[in-house]
Amino acid sequence: MGALTLAAVLALTAACSFGPPEPDVAGEPPNLPAPSLSTGQDSSEERAAAATVLAKGLEVPWGMAFLPDGAALVTERDTARILRVGPDSDAEGLKVVEVQRLSEPEPGGDGGLLGIAVSPKYAQDATVFVYYSTAKDNRVAKLKLKGKPQPILTGIPRSSNDNGGQLAFGPDGLLYVTTGDGTAAGSQAQNPKNLGGKILRITTAGKPAPGNPVKGSPVWSSGHRNVQGIAWDSAKKMYASESGQKINGELNVIQKGKNYGWPKADGDATNPKFTDPLVTWPIEDSYCSGVAVLESMIATACLQGQRLWMVDVTGNGTLLGRPQELLAGEYGRLRGLITAPDGSLWVATSNQEEGGEPGPDDDRIIRLVFSDGGAGRS
Repeated sequence: MGALTLAAVLALTAACSFGPPEPDVAGEPPNLPAPSLSTGQDSSEERAAAATVLAKGLEVPWGMAFLPDGAALVTERDTARILRVGPDSDAEGLKVVEVQRLSEPEPGGDGGLLGIAVSPKYAQDATVFVYYSTAKDNRVAKLKLKGKPQPILTGIPRSSNDNGGQLAFGPDGLLYVTTGDGTAAGSQAQNPKNLGGKILRITTAGKPAPGNPVKGSPVWSSGHRNVQGIAWDSAKKMYASESGQKINGELNVIQKGKNYGWPKADGDATNPKFTDPLVTWPIEDSYCSGVAVLESMIATACLQGQRLWMVDVTGNGTLLGRPQELLAGEYGRLRGLITAPDGSLWVATSNQEEGGEPGPDDDRIIRLVFSDGGAGRS
């Protein structure tokens, strides 16, 4: 599928009530119009958004997840810190507090402290889950904040550049884990007994989840190069980014047991046993990481492409109209992306790393509010 580029307008005016919530309601929905869903939107139209910097002075923020009180937990890959961002704010933006610094991760290359997920039962168990690299592998651990991580899944292949690393709880309440195939030949993605180049589905104890394609295996889908973003829409369809391929960056609709083709397919496949991507972009315009869903819009944040790609989908998950780009070149490399409780999007830059050109405020977390109606929009 060829890449389609459409410039979107970044509106930084005060025409609507954009910006972060007031200090006393940070983390709660801002005072915006009631949610609405436009099912007939033509994504060939320009989509305007307003951007507000919520936090700055971070070092390679990677994972983001929200606590019940509206605060976000943010990981820093290279420092191995877990930060609490908000809900309190001051004149500089949301307050950033170091919760703890983990000693277990061993940063290097694209490895370190990566994804984070908050237990759906956090009010009862006060547990979060983290994905991090050690000297010999990548692993998933659970912990209570300020406590010691307890590994629940180990032996995920580690490499210098392709470690996957995203964690998220799906609509089924199970934990999904993304991994990378860090081999030049792509030998791990097609090996059903290897955890590399896969999306895994596990219980909170780290065991293969009931209903997985192969009983006793944590593998949910295979044939991936390096997945660093996953998200679900209201119909429980799962979307994932694909980065690190030679030619194409991909946005995929993930289905149980499907094979997405790496290394035999880069973009659309000729072999019918492989599943084609929903959309592709040239790697120089993409190399995308985080994925977020807002109503019918699926967005992915791109590192090399230094932009946000957005697509609209129909109710059955097929592409509607043409992809749009936003923030192209505005903030440098973009990695983390998540839908906030108020319906806005939070995107994190990744400029304090090799390949980045950090400015004085980098790295930053930016809040995006869209102007075309709907939840968290103006």
